[in-house]
Amino acid sequence: MISRIGQAFRDGRGPALWGLAIAVGICAGYATLGLRLGIGWVEQFAFGATEERLASTAAGLPAWRLVLIPLITGFIIAAMLGIGRRFGLSPDGRGLGVADVLEARAVKAGRIDIRSGLYSALMSAVSLGGGASAGREGPAVHLGATLASFIGSRFGMAARGSRILLACGAAAAVSASFNAPVAGALFAFEVVLGHYALRSIAPVATASVVGALIVRFHFGQAPVFGVPEMAAASLWDFPAAALLGVAAAGLAILFNRGTIHLPLLFAGWMEKIHLPSWLLPIPGGLAIGLIALMAPEILGVGYEATSNALATEYTFGLLILLIALKTIATVISLACRFAGGVFSPSLYLGAMLGSAFGIALAFLAGDQTAGPGFFAVIGMGAVAGAVLGAPLSTTLIVFELTTSYEASVAVLVAVSLATVLSQSTLGGSLFQLQMRRRGYDIAGGASRLVLQMVRVRDVMEPLGDWGKSTMPDGTCVYEDDTLGRAFAVLDAEQIDSAIVRERSDAQAITGVITKADAQAAYARRLAEISEEEHR
Repeated sequence: MISRIGQAFRDGRGPALWGLAIAVGICAGYATLGLRLGIGWVEQFAFGATEERLASTAAGLPAWRLVLIPLITGFIIAAMLGIGRRFGLSPDGRGLGVADVLEARAVKAGRIDIRSGLYSALMSAVSLGGGASAGREGPAVHLGATLASFIGSRFGMAARGSRILLACGAAAAVSASFNAPVAGALFAFEVVLGHYALRSIAPVATASVVGALIVRFHFGQAPVFGVPEMAAASLWDFPAAALLGVAAAGLAILFNRGTIHLPLLFAGWMEKIHLPSWLLPIPGGLAIGLIALMAPEILGVGYEATSNALATEYTFGLLILLIALKTIATVISLACRFAGGVFSPSLYLGAMLGSAFGIALAFLAGDQTAGPGFFAVIGMGAVAGAVLGAPLSTTLIVFELTTSYEASVAVLVAVSLATVLSQSTLGGSLFQLQMRRRGYDIAGGASRLVLQMVRVRDVMEPLGDWGKSTMPDGTCVYEDDTLGRAFAVLDAEQIDSAIVRERSDAQAITGVITKADAQAAYARRLAEISEEEHR
């Protein structure tokens, strides 16, 4: 009886998992607060103000200081990246974020290295506090998932239970970031887990609520943005919201393309001039400082500027300028290896776009619309939902920030259009595109992911089980080849088995893979995924 209960707990099937979810929620909630305070401490030291007054304070600083602070931050991050590569703390030479959590869930059995996760969080605090234009929610999600993975490994959780705890950590981090427990839970289901299995609902919801309670205990119930009271929407505002959704899709497409392609371009340039890519933060910091001379609102996470856009404190021309400069600054920050995420920048860009749209609409239609503040909220949800591929959770964030049913309905209209248009154009959300760059197509569903995830070494029969006389001739695959490539080779050669070699100079034969074994492994893994996602 005790062994069955223990096995159920490790698999994520027992009510005892809820207790572990509470522990994860507490750790992830306080870790998110710690990251927030760490960013604020660096901002206070560098600029003399925290996030709530960063833009207005930076506007009063001398020009040399605005340029020097991001440049010095670039030198520090470059040194941290170099040290991280030397000691295995940052093996990929970059900060970690939501895509790494998705990779851990999809192909690493819910495991994240605790040392790399903590080091990446430290780099995020330095990067964002020193002026890098990026978001703090992505690093918070990764930090929460890292702690959840560590807790799961200490309790010997199996892969299924570890993935649930991973989602618990992500939910608590989002919940603590926005003081939005429902949105935190939905983000974990929609983005991290990719399903709404019954056994995961209670622990993920528990962790999300705990994360929100922690931030409310320390900072009160005020939302992270100063959202003004929403004016009553007319029937004409909903078609206008749909039009704003189309504009949001265009902005999300530009942002996602830049975020995906510019890091490869910059890395290629560094390779051509024979310099290591971990030096990229130095020119990146200089570029951010020069952009800040034109618009200090682009510095850091950008919450003050976002709140100002929601309160319609910017003119139409300034809003358009900030959209362009924030997009450039964020793409450069991420391409130059500063640690940070894309959640806050997408909210920033959406609020600016929506406010500009509302001003233009008010000029054309007068007082028949709900006003720029209403559309700033709609744009914020639409751009963020399209960038992240999370339309439901961003809609819920808007509802929890505004408590306005009309605004939430309008956001749902806009974000649905923006998400469909952007993903149809790009082939997925930003996180899905980042995963595709790593060789995993999570947008293609379980059937495609299994072909990319399972390796020949997991399926082959060892050499000792085969006699020399029965060994297949000619065609071979390698131990680290994917199951998909093995199927492709077997089908192309029209054979039922192939020898397996190790990928080395000797290329020694280590086993044999048969089509029957490969098909059985494929079906077995699909059945396991189906059970996990529907029970």
